[in-house]
Amino acid sequence: MKTVIHRANERGYNNLGWLKSYHSFSFGSFYDPAKVNFGLLRVLNDDTVAPGLGFGTHPHDNMEIVSIPLSGELRHQDSTGREEVIKTHDVQIMSAGSGIAHSEYNNSRDKEVKFLQVWVFPKERDIEPRYAQKTFLPIDRENKFSVVVSPNPEEGGVLINQDAWFSLGNFDENKTFSYNLNKPGNGIYVFVLSGNIEVEGVDLFERDAIGISDVGTINVKTNSFAELLIIEVPMDFKN
Repeated sequence: MKTVIHRANERGYNNLGWLKSYHSFSFGSFYDPAKVNFGLLRVLNDDTVAPGLGFGTHPHDNMEIVSIPLSGELRHQDSTGREEVIKTHDVQIMSAGSGIAHSEYNNSRDKEVKFLQVWVFPKERDIEPRYAQKTFLPIDRENKFSVVVSPNPEEGGVLINQDAWFSLGNFDENKTFSYNLNKPGNGIYVFVLSGNIEVEGVDLFERDAIGISDVGTINVKTNSFAELLIIEVPMDFKN
């Protein structure tokens, strides 16, 4: 078993006034050679956007981009003509594929929006760009994981162009449980949205994370109520 620990207070940070962003991996002006990626997980940004403001139109290609609002709403527009509002409890994915331009703005004029922005390298390059979003209610992940991103439509998550799975779970204090790999050889990245947990004996707190590879199952214990995001990804492009 191999592990890498990313503490919340060791993340990169950028404050543009309208945007406050913490970077678990190298991004923008933040560069740490030990934090370029975890397998094919390239970006995990913890963003807060001021009311009415946001990311102007900009291009992407060959990247799977997932947005998870934690509070508030995002307004999405892209070069295909799509316009959507992404609300708290929604999960959005955009497969940039051969190329797409988009903007993301805070949909509120008086409240901040907080969301996670996650990038994963794709399995197939230059596919036709595609978009999906879906609502996942907290009641459906009480003391269990709910798959919210998956390569298999029958699993109920939004579809990703990669052998990757995202799962959300809300767990009461003093719970013990396991997470089993969906695909052998993948790695598991556990991001603590709130609370205090132990993963394979490592104590983690709010916004801490641990990446684990060369293992089939991980064991977790909650020391308080905890909200978790697990991202399972291939560890290399040949997986």
